[in-house]
Amino acid sequence: MNNQFAFTLKSLRFDEHYQPCEKTRITTNFANLARGSNRRENLRNTLQMIDNRFNALAHWDNPTADRYGVELDIISVEMDLGAPDSARGLPLIEILKATVVDRVTGERTQGMVGNNFSSYVRDYDFSVLLLQHNKGASEFAVPENFGELHGKLFQHFVNSSAYRENFAKPPVICLSVSTSRTYQRTDNHHPVLGIEYRQDEYSLTDEYFKQMGLKVRYFMPPNSVAPLAFYFSGDLLADYTTLELVSTISTMDTFQKIYRPEIYNANSVAGKSYRPSLQYEDYSLTRIVYDREERSRLAQEQGQFVAEHFIKPHRAVLEQWAANYAV
Repeated sequence: MNNQFAFTLKSLRFDEHYQPCEKTRITTNFANLARGSNRRENLRNTLQMIDNRFNALAHWDNPTADRYGVELDIISVEMDLGAPDSARGLPLIEILKATVVDRVTGERTQGMVGNNFSSYVRDYDFSVLLLQHNKGASEFAVPENFGELHGKLFQHFVNSSAYRENFAKPPVICLSVSTSRTYQRTDNHHPVLGIEYRQDEYSLTDEYFKQMGLKVRYFMPPNSVAPLAFYFSGDLLADYTTLELVSTISTMDTFQKIYRPEIYNANSVAGKSYRPSLQYEDYSLTRIVYDREERSRLAQEQGQFVAEHFIKPHRAVLEQWAANYAV
């Protein structure tokens, strides 16, 4: 039963010519940037920001701050349920794979796999299931076994031959910190990841990623103004090279400056005790156009899509599989 679901991986370069494919979640961060009249300029500026951030962090033997370039590939994961009457090629997950290009030596080095994380089932869980569960409720509550199916599907993918044949290391996902929690600065300072922050209580997102087999640590990299949340399964500091860590920081710090400027492009640095807020007004905007309100609306629409085309028609198969899946 554990092996009945099979995965197919497809790769698409994220560059200034990027066009989202039909099965891409249109709420995906990078897909949102590639829409509208400013799409080419958006993409070009985003990629330049990533390269600039990478070279600022990888500053050794790099006197002109242009030695490195970062190439990004969108990895789309499709799932076959393995049943004769089920749909094939169901879109499940999208992640980013980074490749670091050394313009001096010509060497190409694999960067971090994961980075951005996009999931149809997560859209359903947060934008449909969670909202329905709390409709009319006097106090916020989380449904029983919230995130369990999604977590098992993710772990099944990471442990699959499809993943192992393409990637040498487990993924690291990098997200914004939660606006519902307060983070405390520690004395731990990593040369690349920066200053570590900790919190007393995990957020709902942290708990959701725990279902995926991922732990979390929060670091504010050098010259950043707020900590990032890093989700990983092994040892974040020991399992990955310096260039791998720099690749995910440069990529996701750039995305967060675009999507969460109130937090990551603020004009002041997070203090010893830090509570993120999207209501903060002292921040700078990038030149990149991004419609956050549209993205929130589309997340609900796509949550409904996965409910109708994935969860409801295949509920019996999914529930049976999840009940028998041993993590």
